[in-house]
Amino acid sequence: MKAPDFWWRPPGLAAACLAPVAFAYGAVAARRMGQEGVRAAVPIICVGNVTVGGSGKTPTAIAVASLLREAGWGPAFLLRGYGGRLAGPVSVDPARHVAGDVGDEALLLARHAQTIVSRDRPAGAAEAVALGAQVIVMDDGLQNPSLAKTLSLAVFDGAVGIGNGRVLPAGPLRAPLRAQWSRIDAVVIVGPGPRGDAFAADAAARTVPVLRAALIPAPEAAASLAGRRVLAFAGIGQPAKFVRTCREAGLEVAATRDFPDHHPFTAPEISDLLDAAERDHLVPVTTEKDEVRLRALAGSEPRLGLIRTLPVTLAFAQPDELRRLLAERLPGGRPS
Repeated sequence: MKAPDFWWRPPGLAAACLAPVAFAYGAVAARRMGQEGVRAAVPIICVGNVTVGGSGKTPTAIAVASLLREAGWGPAFLLRGYGGRLAGPVSVDPARHVAGDVGDEALLLARHAQTIVSRDRPAGAAEAVALGAQVIVMDDGLQNPSLAKTLSLAVFDGAVGIGNGRVLPAGPLRAPLRAQWSRIDAVVIVGPGPRGDAFAADAAARTVPVLRAALIPAPEAAASLAGRRVLAFAGIGQPAKFVRTCREAGLEVAATRDFPDHHPFTAPEISDLLDAAERDHLVPVTTEKDEVRLRALAGSEPRLGLIRTLPVTLAFAQPDELRRLLAERLPGGRPS
């Protein structure tokens, strides 16, 4: 789904027309969030967001898992596997699974730690524990009440914040904000921006810790592309964020193509894109998340190898603050 432009502007006619539907949707979502969840056998760290798509949840989940590993914990990832056909619980194997099986985010996470895809979150948590997980990092699930969380982090893109502040479909909020605040233990603001600053101030007023972070391009990939004229394309929640990252890394973005989040690329689409890049002497560049979906076209487009990837990692401005939060919430501050 491609987010409509009016979600990111001050509320207008479109948001007003959809207000009755948004009210009904929000009421159901808020009531569902109030349910009690099952307590898993290990701590659950939830990395979610209050809006749909594009905040930086997956890089944040990877960074959190890295800090847990440094502290001596054995983390595993748990997610629904959006865009995949397998209901799970299933342990993700990048050598065997494709995005159509488990979703693109699961394949990225599996590069860093044991990853379980399960639409039934408690069943997925039990599978992760059976496979040896000492702590579970949930990618998404802030609004899902099925599992009790030990610590919940809400991730925001500093450039767009919460958009127009309206609930789906009138805006990008997954549930009324007042219902979500009670489920948020800390806020992660990714990148600069006045909208992120405004939300950080709101969080601080509620005595909710605010963690600042930034997406950092992989140095080797950035250096190999610096100064090159590129065609930047992405099928993520906020494609403009990827374009900004390319420019900040020193790439000359001569053309862009945006696709909906989790877009299943077709051979004709990529063939047309590669034709355009060749015609204008541009290097096609995309995200890691898009790259794992492109693998499905390996047998139908021989020029896939021309597409370059610009990976990013998330760096916390003050990682010790997150370490403190984790130590406070995890039993004994270390694995048992």
